[in-house]
Amino acid sequence: MITTILSITLLTIFTLLSLIHFYWLFGGKWGLEQVIPIKENQTNTLSIPKFATLIVALVLLLSGLLYLLKSGLVNIQIPNWILNYGYWIIPSIFVMRVIGDFKYVGFLKKMKDTEFAKADSKWFIPLCLTIGIFGILIQLMNK
Repeated sequence: MITTILSITLLTIFTLLSLIHFYWLFGGKWGLEQVIPIKENQTNTLSIPKFATLIVALVLLLSGLLYLLKSGLVNIQIPNWILNYGYWIIPSIFVMRVIGDFKYVGFLKKMKDTEFAKADSKWFIPLCLTIGIFGILIQLMNK
């Protein structure tokens, strides 16, 4: 039961994140100022390629679909090795994101006064930590 609830929660999170990335892919601007790390006192001149945004959107959507399978609400035959690795790789990526790159993102970031850094501390770190913990709990409960 708890595995189903956590899986549906992750499905919802990944679907919403994917939709936001599709929104950006098709020209949306909302939230872009806070999601791209920049150096202190500089404007954002970084242009993210649309192909990269598409890849991120699709990976997030596929991650959500994996957790839909894990919830037991849908049963599609996928090789076990994909599921076994996927259910560990996904939360591991988000836990590593929480730790950060020691410069711009995560708990250990040095740049803390930019718009991105503030949003990272307020929104992105807790979100990534939640995803990581939920994913690990799901795996540990199924052992």
